[in-house]
Amino acid sequence: MSSLFGEIQPAVKEETKKVAVSTIIGVVLMWAAFAVLHAAMPGQIPLDYTVFLAGIGGGAIAVLNFFLMGLTVQKVALDKDDDTARLRMRSSYSRRMLLQMLWVVAAIVIPCFQFAAGIIPLFFPSIGIKITGILKK
Repeated sequence: MSSLFGEIQPAVKEETKKVAVSTIIGVVLMWAAFAVLHAAMPGQIPLDYTVFLAGIGGGAIAVLNFFLMGLTVQKVALDKDDDTARLRMRSSYSRRMLLQMLWVVAAIVIPCFQFAAGIIPLFFPSIGIKITGILKK
């Protein structure tokens, strides 16, 4: 793995672990919400393999997006040229947003995914970071 990504700094690893944990918690809570809503409205809210598969896929994309951002920030911090750093950051952002958009389209179009369960986990890293920041204060 180190040859593919270079040397991963401990801060990137640690923060990615925190984001992964908060995303997993978020996905499990989302599944619980789907279960409650399914019990209340079984004809409208599904609770089948599509919900679980979409949650896993969306959570994985969310954590991967954060990890790739961390790697980019790590590389940008080493850049001596500001223009190169800006270009690298902008390029990374575009690629990561494309990855997320492709996932959203896949979650909507491919029948083995429940679209909402695939899209909602993309918000969990941000929510987890905000909750962690609030709890630390």
